Amino acid sequence: MSTVPEGYDPHAFTPFAVTVDLAVFTVREGRLHVLLVTRGEEPYKGRWALPGGFVLPRESAEEAARRELAEETGLTQDTVCGFHLEQLRTYSDPDRDPRMRVVSVAYAALVPDLPEPRSGGDAAHAQWWETGGTEPLAFDHDRILADAHDRIGARLEYSCLATAFCPAEFTLGELQQVYETVWGVELDRPNFRRKVLTTPGFVQAVEGPPRRTGGRGKPAALYKAGAATALHPPLLRPEGRPKGRTT
Repeated sequence: MSTVPEGYDPHAFTPFAVTVDLAVFTVREGRLHVLLVTRGEEPYKGRWALPGGFVLPRESAEEAARRELAEETGLTQDTVCGFHLEQLRTYSDPDRDPRMRVVSVAYAALVPDLPEPRSGGDAAHAQWWETGGTEPLAFDHDRILADAHDRIGARLEYSCLATAFCPAEFTLGELQQVYETVWGVELDRPNFRRKVLTTPGFVQAVEGPPRRTGGRGKPAALYKAGAATALHPPLLRPEGRPKGRTT
């Protein structure tokens, strides 16, 4: 057990709180969505916000993030523990919270499509919202959301993170839809398929019958996430060619 060094006075420093905020993204019906909660308490009671809350004295920031996500959405602990959480950055503007000095550690999470969440904790309601179609959020959460969106767009170029949006077994068309949705651009199908299949460890073919998709073509082969975590070479987003359905 650690002890306070002689002559050190912890009360000489102004105390402040540490919170966590989470930008949880998923792809639903070909659109990028983020998980938001309605605040059930002041400040900003009734306003939409990112899930999150205060870090307890005996837990880490990541433990707090997973706990708060489960409490405020009704998702099970097993489900939340399976999410890929990536620390985004720390937000420490002295006036970001009207209650007191609060420093927030923000996380971005990428998940496959999930059912509608159930609210809990100090959240009055939880819902998936299409990004770009949200009302102004509480605190500085609009800034956190924008930073998180930028981060995951960049991470898709150099990592295998896109598979976190997909179910355990997926088609290359579903994987391509993740890139198109997050980046907001339309990708060339043959070129995308070639890059994915020639990148070592990106995806792994699944044995068994192919899956029939909604199109008229033949059933598509199934894949699962490979062992790689980084893409060599990277899969860079194309310039221009905006996706027609993206606003």
